[in-house]
Amino acid sequence: MRKIDILNFITDFRKAPNDIKTRDQIVSHLGTDKESVISELIAELVQNRVVAETELNGEKAYRVIAR
Repeated sequence: MRKIDILNFITDFRKAPNDIKTRDQIVSHLGTDKESVISELIAELVQNRVVAETELNGEKAYRVIAR
């Protein structure tokens, strides 16, 4: 599991550069067995200001703000 896997799932710069994915979508795509690792990587991406935390339909969601 790498941070780039999360970034690539959240956005595709050619098709959907401003796409927003919920935490549940990310976890279900990358595997529920890796949920703790995914949470750590997302927290690191938010801290480094690569991913912004937002809200989508009342759920915690993320969008890429830097690559």
